[in-house]
Amino acid sequence: MKTHIKTCPLCEAMCGLRVSVENGKVSSIRPNPDDVWSEGYICPKGVALADLHADPDRLRRPLVKKNGQFQEVGWDEAFEAIARGLAPVRERHGMAALSTYIGNPAAHNHSLSRMIAAFMPMSGIPVVYSSGTVDQWPKNVSSALLYGGMWTIPVPDVDRTDHILLLGANPSASQGSLLAAANLPARLDAIRERGGRVVVVDPRRKKTAGRADEW
Repeated sequence: MKTHIKTCPLCEAMCGLRVSVENGKVSSIRPNPDDVWSEGYICPKGVALADLHADPDRLRRPLVKKNGQFQEVGWDEAFEAIARGLAPVRERHGMAALSTYIGNPAAHNHSLSRMIAAFMPMSGIPVVYSSGTVDQWPKNVSSALLYGGMWTIPVPDVDRTDHILLLGANPSASQGSLLAAANLPARLDAIRERGGRVVVVDPRRKKTAGRADEW
């Protein structure tokens, strides 16, 4: 069995992983305690990557529907099918009728992100959705309005914080997105240990509420 040191591609936290491979198959994914950023933390989604990788229903090649059934095809045929489907929509309704979706693994891949940045202006497609559409875009909008740039996002100094208010956040189940604080659950515990307060505002009592002074 071999162990590969990797980073999780699911979000910008990029937690360190130890990926065990046996007989050419991923046997387990565990947090890397030696990772200087995530310090041995990993959320449930990162651990589940092993199951996702081996899922028998995972799409591994493009699918095109023929005679009512999806069939695996090559990329050239897939792109031709996409062009045939999109062209009539564009001609009938204009480019505003088209949109794209960019997933996290693509956005967090250096090569793919460069290809996306080159392709999107050439495509002329005006509307772009991503996981950020239902994730951090309100933060981007508020940062643009308050500080003049969508990525001018203030990062709290959690290690020197004596009172933290979490609004709907559940870092015990996932990383503190855009917070740039590795192993945030341990850092929340440290706030209380040094006499500070952790307050959680959430209609549901999630796991993080158990780490709070007030819910």
